[in-house]
Amino acid sequence: MSEVFDEERPMQPRSSRRSRALIVTAVVMVLLFLGLSTFARLYTDRLWFKSGGYGEVFSIMFWTRTGLFLVFGALMGIVVGVNMYLAFRFRPFFRPSSPEQNGLDRYRDAVTPIRTWLLVGISVVLGAFAGSSAIGQWRSYLLWRHGGSFGEKDRWFGKDIGFYVFELPWLHYLVDFTMAVLVVALIAAAVVHYLYGGIRLQTSRDRLSGAAQVQLSVLLGLFVLAKAADYWLDRFDLVTRSGPRITGMNYTGHNAVLPAKNILLGIAIICAVLFFINIWRRTWLLPSVGLALLAVSAILLGLIWPGIVQQFQVKPSEADKEAPYIEANIKATRAAYDINDVEVEEFSPSTVLSGGAPLKTVDEKTASIPLVDPQLVRAAFEQNQQGRAYYSVADVLDVDRYEIAGNDRALVLGVRELDQNGIPSSDRNWSNLHTVYTHGNGVIAAYANQRPEDNSAQIANAESDSSSQDAGIVWAQGLGSDQDGLARSVGEFEDRIYYGEESPEYSIVGKTSESARDVELNLPTGGDAGDDTTTTYDGSGDAAVGSLFNQLMFAVKYGEPNFVLSGRVNDDSRVLFNRNPRDRVEEVAPWLTVDSDPYPAIVGGRIQWIIDGYTTTDRYPNAEKDSFDEMTDDSLQVDTGLQTLPTDEINYMRNAVKATVDAYSGEVKLYAWDESDPILQAWSDAFPGTVLPKSEISDDLMKHLRYPEDLFQVQRYQYARYHVTNPGDFYQGNNRWEVPEDPYERGTFQPPYRLYIDNPGDSASEVFSVTSVYVPYQKNNLASFVSVDSDATSEDYGAIRVLQLPTTGNPVEGPGQVANTFQSDPEIADLLAQFNRSGAEPRFGNLLTLPVNDGLMYVQPVYASRAGSESSYPILRYVLVSFGGDIGYGPTLYDALRQLVGETGGGSETPTEPGGGGGGGGDGGGTGSIDVRIERLLREANQAYSAAQDALAEGDLGAYQEHVNDAQDAIEEALALSAQRDPEASGGGATEEPSPSPSESATAE
Repeated sequence: MSEVFDEERPMQPRSSRRSRALIVTAVVMVLLFLGLSTFARLYTDRLWFKSGGYGEVFSIMFWTRTGLFLVFGALMGIVVGVNMYLAFRFRPFFRPSSPEQNGLDRYRDAVTPIRTWLLVGISVVLGAFAGSSAIGQWRSYLLWRHGGSFGEKDRWFGKDIGFYVFELPWLHYLVDFTMAVLVVALIAAAVVHYLYGGIRLQTSRDRLSGAAQVQLSVLLGLFVLAKAADYWLDRFDLVTRSGPRITGMNYTGHNAVLPAKNILLGIAIICAVLFFINIWRRTWLLPSVGLALLAVSAILLGLIWPGIVQQFQVKPSEADKEAPYIEANIKATRAAYDINDVEVEEFSPSTVLSGGAPLKTVDEKTASIPLVDPQLVRAAFEQNQQGRAYYSVADVLDVDRYEIAGNDRALVLGVRELDQNGIPSSDRNWSNLHTVYTHGNGVIAAYANQRPEDNSAQIANAESDSSSQDAGIVWAQGLGSDQDGLARSVGEFEDRIYYGEESPEYSIVGKTSESARDVELNLPTGGDAGDDTTTTYDGSGDAAVGSLFNQLMFAVKYGEPNFVLSGRVNDDSRVLFNRNPRDRVEEVAPWLTVDSDPYPAIVGGRIQWIIDGYTTTDRYPNAEKDSFDEMTDDSLQVDTGLQTLPTDEINYMRNAVKATVDAYSGEVKLYAWDESDPILQAWSDAFPGTVLPKSEISDDLMKHLRYPEDLFQVQRYQYARYHVTNPGDFYQGNNRWEVPEDPYERGTFQPPYRLYIDNPGDSASEVFSVTSVYVPYQKNNLASFVSVDSDATSEDYGAIRVLQLPTTGNPVEGPGQVANTFQSDPEIADLLAQFNRSGAEPRFGNLLTLPVNDGLMYVQPVYASRAGSESSYPILRYVLVSFGGDIGYGPTLYDALRQLVGETGGGSETPTEPGGGGGGGGDGGGTGSIDVRIERLLREANQAYSAAQDALAEGDLGAYQEHVNDAQDAIEEALALSAQRDPEASGGGATEEPSPSPSESATAE
C-alpha cells in the first residue's frame, strides 16, 4: 500500500499546478471582462458628455474620483505595508521554545516564502477598499475646495455657516479615515509581531518585545490623538444633531454634552502623551490607566451625565430651559427653508357670498378653476389622442399656461411619448425596437378650466365611447382637434420626441448607407387614418457609432452584438442614450437634487423639458432636519429622486437651477436661478462654465418657468410648524398646523394645485399660483389657505401668502370634511347612484380650495368610467361646489354655481331648468318664468361668444363683431329681465345676471 502511495505522490503536484493554472486563468478572464466593461462604460460616457458640450464635467469628475482613489488608497496601503514591514524587520531572532511558538512555526514556514507577495497583496487590497470609500467623498472634497461664506454665523459657536456646510464634513472624513488607517495598521502590525514572536501571550512576563512595544505605543498614541481631534469636531455637530424636540443645540447639549466633549478632548490628549512616553518607560501601566480613564469618562460624561441633566434639570422646567434654543431653531429653520418672508393675513371667511353676490360675479371669480384632473384624465388622453398603441403619456399630466387669443389659459398637457410595450410581440425584434420605433410625436393639451358647451344630455350614460372626442374635455392641441388653440398660439414647432420620460434605453438613428431612406416610424398626419409615415433623425445625437471601435464599445456596454453585425449601423449612425430628461440633468450636474416632475413647454419652436434643480444640505446649523420623501409624499408623487446626500434628510433647500432638455436634440442647459445661493456658487466654481447666468433665460422660456412643487411641498411642511415664532407657544404646540391628508388617498398628503387665484382685498388680476391648505394638528377643520406666486415673469414670484383663519368661532370645514359632506349628501348620492345602475363608477377629482368673494370655496369635479373595462376612461360628469357650508352641483361648474348662488346669495329660489315653462310672465310663477327666459338668453350669449372666438381665430373680423353684438344684445335683455324681479325674492335688491361662463366656452372676454 505504501508503495502505491509513493508512486501516486508525484502526480499530485502536477494536478495542483493544473488547478492553480485554471484558477489563475479564470481570475484573469474575469478581471479582463470587468476591465473591458468598465472601459467601455467610461469611453461611451465620455462620448456622451463631449457631444452635449459637458466634456469638462466628465474630466473633473473622473480625475477627482481617480485622485481620491489613488491618494487615500495609497495612504492606506503604504501605512499598513510599512507597519507590517517594520514588525517583520524588527522581529526577535531568538524565540524561547514554548508550545505557543512551536504551534506558530508551521504558519511561519508557510508565510515566509511568500511574505513579500503577501505584504504587497494585503496592502493593495486594503488600499483598494480605502480608495473605493474615498471616491464617495467627492462632493465633500469639492465643496471643501470651492466653498465660501454664507455671510451669517451660528449662534452658539460664532462660526460662519459655510464652515458647517463646506468644511466640517471633509474634516470629519479626514479624521475618520486617519483613525481607520491606524486601527488597520495596528491590527496588521500586531498579527505580524505575534506570528514572529514579538508578542507572546502565554508567558507571564516580557510578553512584548521592545520593538513591538514601541510600534504599538506609537500607533495607539496616534489613534487616541486622532480621537481627540474627533472629539473637537464632534462639538460642532451639536448644532446639526437631531433631538427629541428640535434639531440643533439644546440645553442638555450646551450644558452637558459640550463640556463633556471638551473634557474628553483633554483626557484623550493626556492619554496619547502617556502612550508616547511608553516608548521609553516600557511599562503599560500608565497608558492602560489613561485608556481606561478615557473609556470610563466617555460613558459617564458622554452618556450618563447628559441623561442626569436632562432628567433633573431640564424636564422640571423644560419650556424655560429650552426657550433660547427653540428660538434659535425657529430662526435658522425659517432661513434655511426660505420661509422668513411669508405674508400672513388674518382672514375671517364669510359664509354668505358678499352682498348677495350675483352669479355673474361668482362665475368670473371661478372661471379659471381647473376641472380637468391631471391624474384622472390620462386614460382619456391615451384613448382619444395617442394615435397608435405604441404611444403613451405620463401617469400624471402636467399643468402649464399659454397665451391663447390674448388670454392667459391654464392647460393640462401630456407629451405623446413612445411606449414600446404597445408594439405587437411579433414585431418586437432588435431592429424594430432600436432603429424603427425610436421616438414619440407631439403634445396633447386640453383647457384645464373648460368643458364642451353642451354635454349634459350624455350625463345619464357614463359608459365611455372610444369614438367620442368629448370626455368632458376641450382640446387645445391634439389629433383631429377642431379648437387647436395651442397650435395657433405657438405656431409651427418640432414635434418629434426623442428624449422623454418613457423613451427607450437606446436608439440608433440615421439613414441607412445603402438606400439613404427614412426608416423611423412617425405618427401619421391626421391621427389614425392613413398609412404609416417615416422620418429620420438629423440632429447631432449623443454619440457617433459608425466606427468599428465605437460599435465594439457600445456592443460591450449593452451586451448586444448587433451593434457590430447589423447593417442598420453604419458610418452615419448615431446612438441616443441616457434619454430621460431627469437623468440627463443629473449626469451633467451630479451635485443637484432634481425635481420629481419634469414638465414640457413649447419654447422657440421646440418642445423643451423644464426641470427644477435644488441645492440641499443636512448641515445647516440649528435648522430642522426632516426626510425629503416624507415632506413631499402626496398622492401624486411618483419619485423624489433625491441623490445628493447619503440619506434623504435635509435641513436646507434652494431652487438654485432651472434646467431645460430639448426633446428633439437632447441639448441640456442649466440656468442659475437663485444666484445668491452659496452652495450654487461653490458648485459653479467647481464646474466652471456649466451653469449659465440667469440673464440668458429667454423671454419665451421665462413665461413657462414656474414655482416648483417639490420646493413648495417642503416649505409648506415646515411652515405648518414654524409659522409659530414664539418659543413658548412652539414648545406647547399652540396653533400647530399640518398638511391635510388626501381624502381619497389615505396615508398621503393632499397635493398642491396650480390655480389662478385672486386674493381677498386684492383688486389686481388673478395670479397663477401653487395653492394648498392647512388644518390644525390632528384636526379636520380648516386652519389657513396658503399660496405662492408661480409666475416667473412677475415681480412677486415666490411670494408666499397665507390666509389665516381665526381659532375661535365657528370652524370652517377642511378638505376631509367637505369630501365627506359631498359623499353623504342625499341628493348628490342619488345623483351618482345612476352610475352604479349603468355599470359605471364615480371617481372624484381634485378637491380644490380657492378664495372667492371674501370666503373660501371648494370645487370638485366628478368623473365616471365603466368599471372593469380596459377601453373605458373617466369622463367629467358633474361638478360639486361648497361655500359656507352650502353645496351646489351640476353637470358644469356654471350650473353648480347657479345652484349655490340660489341657495346662499340672498334667498332666491333655484332657477328652473331651461324649457320648463318658458314664455313671459306666467301666472303664479313670475320669478321662475323670468329665470327660464334669462337662462335661455344667457345660453344664446354663450353660443354667440363662442362663435365670435372662432371667427376671430379665422381672421373674419366682420363676423366676429356681428357675433359680439348678438351676445351683448342677449345679455342686455337678460339684465332687463333681472331688474323686473321682486326685490324680496332676489335677496333685497336687483342683481346683475351672469354673463357667459368662461368655463363653458373658449373665452368670456
